Amino acid sequence: MANLVNLESASKSYGERMLLDNVSLGVGAGERIGVVGLNGGGKTTLLEVLAGITAPDSGRVSRVRDLRMRVVTQRTTLPEGSSVRDVVLADYAAEHEWAADARIRSIVDGLGIAAIGLETPTANLSGGERRRVALAAALVAELDLVVLDEPTNHLDIEGVRWLAEHLLARRIALVVVTHDRWFLDTVCGRTWEVVGGKVEQYEGGYADWVFARAERARLAATAEEKRRNLARKELAWLQRGAKARTSKPRYRVEAAEALISDVPQPRDSVELLAFAKRRLGKTVLELEDVLLSVGDRMLLDDITWRIGPGDRIGLVGVNGSGKTTLLRLLAGESRPEKGKRIEGKTVRLAHLHQELDDLPGDLRVLQAVEAVASRVSLGKDELTASQLAEKLGFPPARQWTPVEDLSGGERRRLQLVRLLMAEPNVLLLDEPTNDLDIDTLQQLEDLLDSWPGTMVVVSHDRYLVERVCDTVVALFGDGTISQLPGGIDEYLRKRDQQIGARVSTAQRAPVVSADAKPTAAQWRAATKELAKLERKLDTVHKREASLHDALLAAATEPARLMELNTELKTLLAEKDELEQQWLETSEAME
Repeated sequence: MANLVNLESASKSYGERMLLDNVSLGVGAGERIGVVGLNGGGKTTLLEVLAGITAPDSGRVSRVRDLRMRVVTQRTTLPEGSSVRDVVLADYAAEHEWAADARIRSIVDGLGIAAIGLETPTANLSGGERRRVALAAALVAELDLVVLDEPTNHLDIEGVRWLAEHLLARRIALVVVTHDRWFLDTVCGRTWEVVGGKVEQYEGGYADWVFARAERARLAATAEEKRRNLARKELAWLQRGAKARTSKPRYRVEAAEALISDVPQPRDSVELLAFAKRRLGKTVLELEDVLLSVGDRMLLDDITWRIGPGDRIGLVGVNGSGKTTLLRLLAGESRPEKGKRIEGKTVRLAHLHQELDDLPGDLRVLQAVEAVASRVSLGKDELTASQLAEKLGFPPARQWTPVEDLSGGERRRLQLVRLLMAEPNVLLLDEPTNDLDIDTLQQLEDLLDSWPGTMVVVSHDRYLVERVCDTVVALFGDGTISQLPGGIDEYLRKRDQQIGARVSTAQRAPVVSADAKPTAAQWRAATKELAKLERKLDTVHKREASLHDALLAAATEPARLMELNTELKTLLAEKDELEQQWLETSEAME
């Protein structure tokens, strides 16, 4: 398999910090590679050197001629004065040109570009919307290789699933930095770990990498006992509980069984529940007969929801469904239009917001943590401020860094440390995994495993929800809070059924007038019909091309020419009929 891009003895440093040290590797055609490592360890630098955005200090980067490549990093910018249409659909002059392409329609719908609005100026977009637009602009192109840096950060669970399915169907080469472990396991066939300026290469996705790293530590009798134990615990959890991975038999080998044979369950739910009841009593947070709307959309319609001691709840829903609004209501930061919020007398609530506006920039990291408390008890463990900071990715040398000099991921980690130092007994976490690397996520999950209290987590990270939550609830936009005994898998099934029901309704609906705009459901029904017609047209086009080749080859055979000519005429008549059907369906969508 020919490599599309090669790095040969490439090195890159910033100041005295060596991020890539004599690295040699390659990306083959069709390979899908996940890049993992600590925040600040060089993952983005590796991507930018591979993509040609940044030149290495030494070594060589080579690419095949006429390589079709797109890059979306966290530093990607959109052209000033442009609209969403200008960025995503720049190569298509008319609506029907892109609407005729099932792949492009899927991208526009799957990444929520239609919901953002094609005519929306890019200057008016939020950070998450800008990232989705940049990702869509990359994916609409015909590509050999796509390089992505944290593409799942601003996608909901459905969006992450759509992106995984899209990339698998495209069969293009992929290099992706992401902390979404379900995405890594589903999409990637190889894993690169950037550590200490080197790039360690592993076969397989996230779970394979966890096993290989733990096994390497066991065989080498490494001194990094803390990392080894976390890897063993993570592997044990993968083996026991994660439904999305149980179909992969490669973990069931003797080495893996020996490695995890003495690892306990991630948490003792009975013991934690008993401890939580002693700390919290019977009443924690309750919503009674609550009515809550956002604009003209009803979020909660006469809802009663009781959250008890020790409940560990994952809250899911599409972007914009009201998850953050509901967390703010639970936190007491907003009031319902009707009904009441009840909070237990012993509740000490902590709310992790998505924003990073509560950090003291004039202090150093350890000072900012000790400003909350000097010691903390988490279940049976008691930790100093420095020990907890180290668990969440701040080694002793880094603890004296000024807060104002921290990166986005480091600020997020500091926010978590300060929140846990306050020893809350109720946690409301809004996208806690944003900007966290995989090692820090493992440390956070390890802490939450032994945390005795009530917890509500909003996250698009399926691993986190499956790992630390016992129940899952969802907002489907019907004014209720739906219980999902089947977890994330049940949520996705219900969303598929919901979308399918809308399409079915649209197919039964009367034809709208020529001036009326099609509804979203009618659009989806029409796009399915267009996709079916396009598949037939593709087959016809291929057959037409082969007939033309056969006609050229039979130039000296009159009988054969007549036979092929008759077949070609029949095929062209079928082609005309299919194109007419396509035009009628396409016009109905305009």
